[in-house]
Amino acid sequence: SPLARLCDLLSCRARLAGCMYTHSASPLLRPVPQPPTITHQSPKDYIVDPRENIIVRCEAKGKPHPSFSWTRNGMHFDVDEDPKVAMKPHSGTLVIDISGGEKAEMYEGVYQCTARNEHGTAVSNNIAIRQSRSPLWSKERNQPIVVQEGVALVLECRPPAGLPPPIVFWMDNNFQKLSQSPRVSQGLNGDLYFSNVVPSDSRSDYICYARFPHTQTIQQKQPITVRVMNNGPAEDRRPTFLVPQGTTSSKMVLRGHVLEMECIAEGLPTPEVSWVKVSGELPHNRLSLLNFHKTLRITGVTEADAGQYRCTAKNRLGTIHHTITVNVKAAPYWIMAPNNLVLAPLENGQLICRASGNPKPAISWAMNGVPIHNVPHDPSRRVEDDTIMFTDVQSGSSAVYQCNASNDHGYLLANAFVNVLAEPPRVLTPPNKVYQVIRNKPAILDCSSFGSPLPKITWFKESRSSVLDGDPYTAHDNGTLEVRTAHSSNSGKYTCVARNSLGISENHVYLEVKEPTRILKQPEYKVVLRNRDVVFECKVTHDSSLMPTVTWLKDDDELPDDERFVVDVDSLTIKDVTESDAGTYTCIMNTTLDQDSASAKLTVVEYPDPPSDLELTDHRSRSVQLTWTPGDDHNSPIKKFLIQYEDALHDHGKWHNLTEVPGTKTTAHLKLSPYVHYSFRVLALNSVGYSEPSQPSQQYKTNPAGVCAHMCVCPMTALQSNGPGLQYKVSWRQKNVDEWLSSTVANVSKFTVSGTPTFVPYEVQVQAVNKHGAGPEPGTVVGYSGEDLPVAAPDNVQVRVVNSTLADVHWDPVSAESLRGHLNGYKIYYWRERSLHKRNPHHSEQQILTFNGNKTHGKLPGLHPYSIYNLNVRVFNGRGDGPASSTKQFKTPEGVPGQPSFLRITKPSLDSLNLEWGPPAHPNGLLTGYTLKYQSGESPGNSTLLEKLKLPPNETSMTLHNLKYSTRYKFYFSAETVKGQGPSISEEAVTVIDEGFPEPPHPLSPTSEHSYRHKARPLVPGPVLGNLSSSLGEDGVLISWEYWGSEKNVYVEYIVENSNEDWMKELVNGSQTYVLKGLKEGLAYKVRVVAKGHSDETVHSSEELLVTVPAMASRQVDIATQGWFIGLMCAIALLILVLLIVCFIKRNKGGKYPVKEKEDAHADPEVQPMKEDDCTFGEYSDSEDHKPLKGSRTSSNGTVKRDDSDDSLVDYGDVGDPQFNEDGSFIGQYSGKKERDTAECIESSEAPSPINAMNSFV
Repeated sequence: SPLARLCDLLSCRARLAGCMYTHSASPLLRPVPQPPTITHQSPKDYIVDPRENIIVRCEAKGKPHPSFSWTRNGMHFDVDEDPKVAMKPHSGTLVIDISGGEKAEMYEGVYQCTARNEHGTAVSNNIAIRQSRSPLWSKERNQPIVVQEGVALVLECRPPAGLPPPIVFWMDNNFQKLSQSPRVSQGLNGDLYFSNVVPSDSRSDYICYARFPHTQTIQQKQPITVRVMNNGPAEDRRPTFLVPQGTTSSKMVLRGHVLEMECIAEGLPTPEVSWVKVSGELPHNRLSLLNFHKTLRITGVTEADAGQYRCTAKNRLGTIHHTITVNVKAAPYWIMAPNNLVLAPLENGQLICRASGNPKPAISWAMNGVPIHNVPHDPSRRVEDDTIMFTDVQSGSSAVYQCNASNDHGYLLANAFVNVLAEPPRVLTPPNKVYQVIRNKPAILDCSSFGSPLPKITWFKESRSSVLDGDPYTAHDNGTLEVRTAHSSNSGKYTCVARNSLGISENHVYLEVKEPTRILKQPEYKVVLRNRDVVFECKVTHDSSLMPTVTWLKDDDELPDDERFVVDVDSLTIKDVTESDAGTYTCIMNTTLDQDSASAKLTVVEYPDPPSDLELTDHRSRSVQLTWTPGDDHNSPIKKFLIQYEDALHDHGKWHNLTEVPGTKTTAHLKLSPYVHYSFRVLALNSVGYSEPSQPSQQYKTNPAGVCAHMCVCPMTALQSNGPGLQYKVSWRQKNVDEWLSSTVANVSKFTVSGTPTFVPYEVQVQAVNKHGAGPEPGTVVGYSGEDLPVAAPDNVQVRVVNSTLADVHWDPVSAESLRGHLNGYKIYYWRERSLHKRNPHHSEQQILTFNGNKTHGKLPGLHPYSIYNLNVRVFNGRGDGPASSTKQFKTPEGVPGQPSFLRITKPSLDSLNLEWGPPAHPNGLLTGYTLKYQSGESPGNSTLLEKLKLPPNETSMTLHNLKYSTRYKFYFSAETVKGQGPSISEEAVTVIDEGFPEPPHPLSPTSEHSYRHKARPLVPGPVLGNLSSSLGEDGVLISWEYWGSEKNVYVEYIVENSNEDWMKELVNGSQTYVLKGLKEGLAYKVRVVAKGHSDETVHSSEELLVTVPAMASRQVDIATQGWFIGLMCAIALLILVLLIVCFIKRNKGGKYPVKEKEDAHADPEVQPMKEDDCTFGEYSDSEDHKPLKGSRTSSNGTVKRDDSDDSLVDYGDVGDPQFNEDGSFIGQYSGKKERDTAECIESSEAPSPINAMNSFV
């Protein structure tokens, strides 16, 4: 529309504030004159495919629409004279039809497009059109290379020079990429370098291939044969460079290009190559080492990359260096390109054309395509080097000026028009537009206008009593009125007035201030048993005129498509909860203006799984150690383990509780009774209940007990008594005493001897008797009388502090006399007296560390740094602990501090964030400061480098300035002592998009964590989608755009023009380009880019772009799938079988066929007859030596052209060159032995080659 062109004319900067307009207003506005502007053009260096029509693009806009003309090699190019050349309607784009056999090289040259109307002339760049070329390899005969083991070798490739240059790679006869290593590698020039050869390098199929991307053809060099001789062990040698030669060299590279340097060395053993920059640091963020560190590549070269680079090759015998001096030059690049200029009569202005380069570019000006010094003199125009100044311009002096900046390495050409207009003001904002804003948020009222001279904008409210300028209003230069903090009193009617010397225009808009949406009752943290129901509440308050929509997310994604999830107006119910339902649930309340969100975590629990892998260790007569592996606790920590046992000897099938251990342990030392056949099992207990029992352990049998002071007599069974009156004669005496004492008992299994001294050995015998006499003579058992508490404490207790958390304690053992029992071990009683930190006094409970056995030292782990401890040592026996030793006091040194107690981020703004923190709960010493590290980026792959700040220990807050707007930052905050830095606490925050739209902070709570993606979406003034364009490629239509919004869901939508169907859409998210595939040829499509919110509503939309897909010649049908072709192939197969039988019969008769004689006489390495089982080809003609790939044809100039057949090497894949990767490795699937078997005895007029063998018969 005229308004759209007017918007482009004024560039939305000098005359417009947002370029807002409506179609309803367009009839009221007359068209505005505009000089031509080039909008699209072909690249400066344009390489064309000789098999396709040549399209040279030139598009321009202007009012009136410009006409177009062309020059070729500086001379006028008459399009009408050549019937093969046509210009598209309403366009300057040339279409050169070469489908009739014309050669593309006839149209090579330098073209330039001119677009002109009555207000000026714009010109395009010089477009150099060149035909792509893929010449054939020169004929050569490669003699076998014989080389001694261990020496260096270079196999030259030397591919033919093509346009553009070919991609080179090495393969074997089986089309397998040759293996490369630090010893064998390909250089940048395509040669294959061997640092030293080994016997396995002997082979006859070293083949160099060249792939020409434009013509999609592949050429191959004749195979090279290498034979490695072994005439004795090879001698080791120092490295020397194969590439480059000498000790120094130089290289020139252009700014912005890719710098590649290589150093390939030979030697034995194989040298290792490394790189350094002599005159500075290597740019690691743009650097990559390739080809086993032999190639150094730097992308995006800058002037800072100039200098000396040294590569070093070394092995165990020596080192060699080579220095490469890199000079960086630069083609011209813009510092300030000239911009279009719109002036009113008698106004002043200037065009600035500023460029840089190396060498410094020369600046030249032209007006309407004519050098500035050749145009008539204009007193209102003055040229000063890179600037043209205009003074008191006159009506009718509009023109297009060209600025050319050039040096030895290229040029830049820019068109900029000067449009002299006299226009009264026009307001483009739609009348009576209603703006809605949330209370306490900024409001932006637009008054988009244009005029020449530039209109002055003033604002009034309601009665127009005064101009609105000052608190709470801000009038911006572009005409926008901002209400910094909107209140209900700001609602009403507003009037904007645009004035200049030629007239006045006004417009009315309305502002409505709404109440914010807030969640009153947030969802709460839930712990629920599996298969139960759970309800999350989410109650909201909102403005009565705004209807909120509720959206629930699970782990920041959509809810599962499951009928168990029931969403009501203010709640979410999950029925029959499963473990997969655990996660974070977020309630989002959206209106058209704002949103609020809250989250809560769901934990699903159930009975724990039973323990497994029970194992018995440390077998003793009265104890055993049981270990096990805990099962899954199902989100509820194990509180304790219950150990049960079964006595298979006396009470089979019944389980009894034995002991319990804490849930943090997985082992237990079990005390056992004598003469029991034990099996053990373990049960786990969590907050839900006990698990199922584990599988039983292996059986463990204890022996009968020996006799002690309290003697346990195992009663005999009735079968063993052998008669009535069973009694037991118990005899005992103190060891080393002759006299025995005895007593007879019946119907009991124990006997107590009283009055014994403490811990004295006794000899005991128990003999069974009945009425018929005594049983066998019993054995004697030695036991001890009862123990008593030890009477002595360990002496000479010493403490050595190892570090801030560990101490080593030593003591002298107590004597056996004072022990008064069996020595069980020693115990260290220790307690923390207090912390040495002034603000943290502390007194902890006493702790005990036990050391079993006759130990005289032990370590105290887990101490608190920077504290005072007390300890004593005690010996213990079976009765208990002895007296304590003297108390020893010691101090632990400082350690690293604990994590800061909290980190809060508040007051987000456009470029700053405020941080608040608390000191660590465990400083573990005197704090020496804090360390803050932060970085921007959504993910590690997109993150910037960490920034690091040191902060004093007495500060608890700071403000970070100079941050990027609308950017997510991640912060890592830690405390430090003299011992180092402690663990860090992390937090994330986002700076706001605009200072006028600060986002409220979202504090973290113990039960919910608010993600910044749930904040209210700020209103972004102006369009956030723009620069929508399209280009036609082989794969489809490439759509490009620019997007500055915050929404994550971005789609490309398209529809056939004038169609009533729904828009089709493709999700693109973070990308700003997308290829639309599958569009129907010959149809026109409308395309747009949209950004959508959480409820799939369209938040932003670009303008619609019309894309026309040209009609293309249909591809041939794949005959391999046609029935008639399958039948024909079967008939041919039958005929081949008959020929094979005839061939076999003739061979049995003897003789030699003519083709065999020719093969013996002409051993051409290119001719590779396909022979199997001695079945040879018949007569054939000796055709051309140079054979392109099957499916190509050769033109008179040697260029390979595509054949009509679909059977070329490049047609086996989907697009491009599918048979080879970027590195040249072969990935296609071709016909194998089965096709060859049926064709080997058929006469052929074409000698087979390795390339032809790559093609399938069908």
